[in-house]
Amino acid sequence: MTAKPHGPIPPEFAALRELPWPDVRTPAYVYDFAVVEARIARLRAALPAGIGIHYAIKANPFPPLLARIAPLVDGMDVASAGELARARDVMAAADISFAGPGKRDFELEAALGAGVTLNLESEAEAERAFAIGARLGVTPRLAVRVNPDFELRGSGMKMGGRASPFGVDASRAAALVRRVIDAGAEWRGFHIFAGSQALDAASVIETQAATVALAARLADEAGARPPLVNLGGGFGIPYFPGDAPLDVAAVGAALGTAIRGLDTRYAVELGRWLVGEAGVYLARVIERKESQGETFLVVEGGLNHHLAATGNFGTVVRRNYPVAVADRIQDPPEEVVTIVGPLCTPLDRLADRVALPRAEVGDRIAVFASGAYGATASPSAFLGHPPVGESLA
Repeated sequence: MTAKPHGPIPPEFAALRELPWPDVRTPAYVYDFAVVEARIARLRAALPAGIGIHYAIKANPFPPLLARIAPLVDGMDVASAGELARARDVMAAADISFAGPGKRDFELEAALGAGVTLNLESEAEAERAFAIGARLGVTPRLAVRVNPDFELRGSGMKMGGRASPFGVDASRAAALVRRVIDAGAEWRGFHIFAGSQALDAASVIETQAATVALAARLADEAGARPPLVNLGGGFGIPYFPGDAPLDVAAVGAALGTAIRGLDTRYAVELGRWLVGEAGVYLARVIERKESQGETFLVVEGGLNHHLAATGNFGTVVRRNYPVAVADRIQDPPEEVVTIVGPLCTPLDRLADRVALPRAEVGDRIAVFASGAYGATASPSAFLGHPPVGESLA
C-alpha cells in the first residue's frame, strides 16, 4: 500500500509543535490568535496605504475570535441574520456589510434598521429594500454586488464569468446603480467577487486589475463615483502537498499600480486567508481497527465536525489536510493508516493512507489548517453525536 503525503505542517504552528499541547477536552478546535494577528499585520504591510481589510465571518464566526479580530480590521461581511447579530456584538453597524442571495424580509429589516450596508444581489431585492426602508422611515444603505464577466483563474471556487445566483450581471449593474440613486437611497459602491482559494499571485493580480477596471467602467456608465469598491478576496492557503503560499507582497504591489490615480476607496474581503492556518482540530483515537491489511484509526469526530477535511466541502479531488499524532508530533512515521470518524458513511475519512507515528487508543490526532470552514460549515447534527468544542488561545 502506498502512503499519501499528509502535507506540510503549517509553519505558523511552530510553537504548537512543541509539547505539551493545549490541555483541552476533545473533540475540539483550538485557534491561535497570534497567528491571526500576524496575518493581518502582514497583509497591512503588503497592501497599498488606505486599502481596507474586511473579514468575511462565514469563514469562522466563533464569538471570542470575532471580538479580537474586530479592532484589527476595517469591516465585517455577513451573510445571514445570525451572522449579523454576532457582528453587531463587536463592530459598529456602519462598518458591516450584508451579502448573499435569498435575504428574507426580516433580515433586510434588521440590516436597514441598524444602518448596515446591504450588498444587493438582484433588482428584486433592491425593490424590497426600498419598500422596507420607506416603512421603517430610514434611508437604505445599498451597494450593488456585481456578477463579473470574468473569473479568478485557478481558484478553488469560481464565482464569476458565468450564470450565477450571486450578484447582478455586469451588463445590468449600472442601471441598478441609477435606480438606487434615483430612489433616494444611499449608494455605498460595488462588491465584486470572482473566486476563492487561489494560490497563484498572477491570477489574483489579473483578477484585481480586471475588477478595478470593471468598477471604473460601471461607474462611468452610471454617472456616479462609487464610495467604496469591495474587491472581494480569493486569497488561498496551502492545504496539500505541493501547494505554495500566495505571494501577498506581489499582489499588494500590483494592486497599488492598478489603483494609482483613481479617486475611490477600495477594500479586500478575506476569511480563510486570515484565520485558516490559525486553527487545529483535535480528536482522540477511539479504536485501532485492521481490515484486509489496512489499519484504520477511528476517532471521535469526522465530517460532522470537519466536513472540509473529509473532502466533502466542494473539493473536486479528495486530498489529505496536514495531520499529525499530536502527542508524538516530533516522532518519525512508523505506519500507514487511514483516519476515519464515527459516522455510518464511507465519506467520513479525515485522512487516507497517511504515514504517521504509531497512535494508540486515547492519543490525539491533529488536523492542521482548520481555522476556516470548520465547526459551523459541518453537519454537526448528523447522527446525533456530541458537538465539537472550540477554544481560543
